[in-house]
Amino acid sequence: MAELLLELFSEEIPARMQAKAEADLLAALTQRLKEAGLGWTAAFAVSGPRRLTAVIEGLDARSADVREEKKGPKVGAPEQAIAGFLRGAGLKDISEAEIVSNPKKGDSYVAYLNKPGRDAAEVIAEAVPEIIKTFHWPKSMRTADGDLRWVRPLQRIVCVLDGKVIPLEVGGVKSGNVTEGHRVHGRGPYTVKGWADYKKQLEGKGHVVLSREARREAILEGIARVCAGAGLVWIEDKGLLEEVVGLAEWPVVILGQMDPDFLDLPPEVITLSMRTHQKYFAATDAKTGTLAPVFIVVANITAADGGQTIAAGNAKVLSARLSDARFFWEKDKATPLEAMGEKLKTIAFKEELGSLGDKVERVAALARELAPKVGANPDLAERAARLAKADLVSEMVGEFPELQGVMGRYYALAAGEDARVADAIRDHYKPQGPNDAVPSEPVAVAVALADKLDTLVGFWAIDEKPTGSKDPFALRRAALGVVRMLLENKLKIGLSFSLVHADHRAKQAIVRSSMKRLDSEKLDESERAAKVKAINDQFARYDEDAKGFIARVASLKTEELVTKFLNQLPPTLLSLREFFADRLKQVLRDQGKRHDLIDAVFALGEDDLVLIVKRVEALGAFLETEDGATLLAGYKRAANILKAEEKKGALPENLSVDAAFIARGPAVEQALWAALQKATQALEAPLKSEDFAGAMTVLSALRAPVDAFFEGVMVNDADAAVRANRLGLLVAVRDALHRVADFSKIEG
Repeated sequence: MAELLLELFSEEIPARMQAKAEADLLAALTQRLKEAGLGWTAAFAVSGPRRLTAVIEGLDARSADVREEKKGPKVGAPEQAIAGFLRGAGLKDISEAEIVSNPKKGDSYVAYLNKPGRDAAEVIAEAVPEIIKTFHWPKSMRTADGDLRWVRPLQRIVCVLDGKVIPLEVGGVKSGNVTEGHRVHGRGPYTVKGWADYKKQLEGKGHVVLSREARREAILEGIARVCAGAGLVWIEDKGLLEEVVGLAEWPVVILGQMDPDFLDLPPEVITLSMRTHQKYFAATDAKTGTLAPVFIVVANITAADGGQTIAAGNAKVLSARLSDARFFWEKDKATPLEAMGEKLKTIAFKEELGSLGDKVERVAALARELAPKVGANPDLAERAARLAKADLVSEMVGEFPELQGVMGRYYALAAGEDARVADAIRDHYKPQGPNDAVPSEPVAVAVALADKLDTLVGFWAIDEKPTGSKDPFALRRAALGVVRMLLENKLKIGLSFSLVHADHRAKQAIVRSSMKRLDSEKLDESERAAKVKAINDQFARYDEDAKGFIARVASLKTEELVTKFLNQLPPTLLSLREFFADRLKQVLRDQGKRHDLIDAVFALGEDDLVLIVKRVEALGAFLETEDGATLLAGYKRAANILKAEEKKGALPENLSVDAAFIARGPAVEQALWAALQKATQALEAPLKSEDFAGAMTVLSALRAPVDAFFEGVMVNDADAAVRANRLGLLVAVRDALHRVADFSKIEG
């Protein structure tokens, strides 16, 4: 059993690429060894700013001999088939093959190929150059005098098997057993025999912490130490931590002092400037919780003065950065948000949907409509929506795009806007991921919902939906955000009604954009007039359809509203509604809810996501009981009988139950009819009060009568009238259960 040490040493590897490259190198190396028939007991890799290292322990010295069987054509096959077999098997004459007999298929040729095993050194010498040449980097460079592409110029290759160098060459770089340490503290060179020797020398005299885990731990310990000594609390930043882990081979944590005059800037500006430009960590005062005038930098050197010079130099650089930020801050505050918002009219949102200014108008109108439904002041919701995107043209957001919304809030507060308007400007982008909190203040909720609904409806209207893994406009995230906002704030909003209003405005925007695009087309007067008329007619149809639709919905009775409304939705909105259903399933699945129960409730046409979830929870609890499971089985039996009759084409239309037939029928039939009448009446109160658990309790009373009915009567009676009445009874059972959920969608 042998040990392989492979190190690829280069100039600095970008920090964000190191972890994946480490995993990719190990995967490529082990795959090649496995394909060659070599085994091993352990394999691992480490990475750092200038090196990728892979180690294989307990490696077989040689792969086993292999005897392969290659099947050939039948005896007596055409010469061309035999010639092809000989070429593939590497035989000179058919006499070198063997003949095997098969009672069913007859005699055929077989070649047995004996492949001798290979030494591990031979396999490695062949595999490593190929791995290096085909290694994938997100970005790479080619040397001026060669064809090798690597992330940065490759300088050394250490390739040692049991202390011996495996000779190979890639791009003019020959393998050896010599590596380098830290540029300042212990450059070396160091001659290594294996992993233990390599690790001892580099982590000792070489001043190189080899593994990412060890560097991460060293940085965290250093941060804890400097913060404890200065009464500070580190502002945790896992993303930055992972980056600096890849920046320093010998991490040394230093606390620096920032000019306290810059604390009058928004804290987000300071921390982001530290993070983005300088890779510094920020900290708060442990007593006050406010941002402290300090920064934490991870150096790659142990300084003789304890890092004072390093800290002073970094403080100067940070002051220069923050001076720029202060200039942006003061300049932006001098420009009213309304003036910034005017510039949005010149920025494209999506060609078919107009400018960002057009989007703002649509969102403002929709936010005003949604405001009463979420408990917000309509005037404040509209005001917040009109200002929400204004900071996109500010100097600060131009420098730090991550601060969109955040800076708008500060500018709004500085201008004396209502705090709810300012907070809505900041929060309307939320949630921006599964771990991000949703807005909870009503004004912010109204604007956030309006913004996301407008985006979704607009892209559906121009048929640019997510496909497969592609979602360039983050539409899935927007829909998930809507679902989470409605559920977590327990907002009872008919989603489709809002979609209709948003759809009307989106289609108006499409028409207006079509009209604007005419200006860039070279048309004669008659062609232009014809196109203008077509666009105006299209606008009129959109307007008439939307207004007529809303008027028809307003005239529907409460019990007709959901079913008739949904039947009349435009196809694009039906598709979008299904998209929301899928996102709701995702949320509920993450909570452990069954997807079939969601389908069963959604099939009713319910448009209130909060009520849908309540129904799903009640239905799930009911089906876990004996009554629920048995009633589901009875429903399935009734549904199967009705489905079979429908396939025969023999199911009478408008089936109903004739009480006179029931009165003359068996007792079990009478009992089921009585139970159905009682349950139908008893369901009214719990469904009206949204007590779905109570509704399930009412349905549980049908379990015994349904079981007894199927045991005591033959549905397909010889008497056609009796048969029709009993089928009507099954329809009544089905309809009663469908008032709570579509049980046909439930598995089991």
